[in-house]
Amino acid sequence: MAKKVLGLSFGRKNKNCDIMVKTALMECEKAGCEVKFMHVDSMDIKPCTGCISCVVGMTTGRGKGGCVLKDDFHILDEALMECDGLIVACPTYETSVTGRFKAVCDRIGPSHDITFRKATYDEGLAAGKPADQLPDPRSFKKRVGAFIAVGGAMVENWLEFMLPLMYEITFSMGTDVIDMQKYFGAMAYEHVLGNEKQMARTRKLGQNIAEALAAESDEERTKWRGDDEGMCPVCHLNMVNILPDHKTIECPVCGSYGTLDVDGNGEIHLHFTKEEQDRSRLRWGGKLEHSTEIKTQAVGPGQIPDLKERLKPYIGYAE
Repeated sequence: MAKKVLGLSFGRKNKNCDIMVKTALMECEKAGCEVKFMHVDSMDIKPCTGCISCVVGMTTGRGKGGCVLKDDFHILDEALMECDGLIVACPTYETSVTGRFKAVCDRIGPSHDITFRKATYDEGLAAGKPADQLPDPRSFKKRVGAFIAVGGAMVENWLEFMLPLMYEITFSMGTDVIDMQKYFGAMAYEHVLGNEKQMARTRKLGQNIAEALAAESDEERTKWRGDDEGMCPVCHLNMVNILPDHKTIECPVCGSYGTLDVDGNGEIHLHFTKEEQDRSRLRWGGKLEHSTEIKTQAVGPGQIPDLKERLKPYIGYAE
C-alpha cells in the first residue's frame, strides 16, 4: 500500500510556501507516494478556547479527544490521521510562526497527545467499549515530517525562532522530523521559482521524506536526513538554555537536560544522556511524563470553596 504524504501551507496562495510544499510533494509522488495538499489559510479554523473538554473527556473515559468547536478543523484532522508523512511550510511573521499556524497547533494540542489517546483506547477496549467510542487508532501511526520556514529578511537570525516553534505541530502526535529547510532572504527574489538553489533543496526535502517512508526499520526511518545535524541529537536544533546553576543546559524544544563543554580548539559541545534523550517531549517517555503529571496533579473545582466570592471584585473591572 502506498504511503500517504500530506502537505500543509500556511502562506499566501501560489506564493513561496505553497509552491515549495507542492514541489516536495511532487518528489514524493514520483517515488510512489499518494499526496495531498491543503492551503490551511483558506480553511475556517477557530482558535482554541481552552475549555479542555477534549482532555477531560479522554481522562474520564467519556470522550475520545474530539473538539466541541464547529468549523473546518475536522477536515484537517482527517487528513492528519490518514497521512504517514507530513510536510509543513510557514512564512515568518515578526520572527515567529503565523497566528493560523499557532491556532492549528493549539487545536491539535493535548486532544491528540498519543499518551492520552493510547491510555483511553486501551482502557476502553478492556472495558468492552465499541471502537467508534474510542480515540482513532490511526493516532498511533508512526509518521515522519519535514519543515520549511520562509522569511524575507536577508539576515538568517530573523528566522531563528521559526523551526523551534514549528515543532509544536509534531508534539502531540509524535511525528519524527527528519529534515528542515530555512529559506531566508526571500525578498531578494520575486518568487521562489526564480531561486533554483532553494527549489533544488526543496526537491531534496521531498526525496528525503519519500526515502524515510520507504525505510524498513524504525532506526532508518527516523534517521536525520537534513543538511545540519544540529547540537541537539533529538531535534537537531542549536537553541539551548543555560540554567541558573550555570552547569546544566536544557534544549527548549525537547525539554531534555544536559551539559556543555568547550574543547581545546574552542568548539562548544553539548552532551545529553540516552535517558534524557528518551524523556524528550518529542518521544514517548517525555509525553508520558507530561500526561501523567497532568492526570495526577491537576486540581478540579472545589479546592477554593469561596471562589465565587473572591472573584466578585474582578468581574467587569475596568472593562
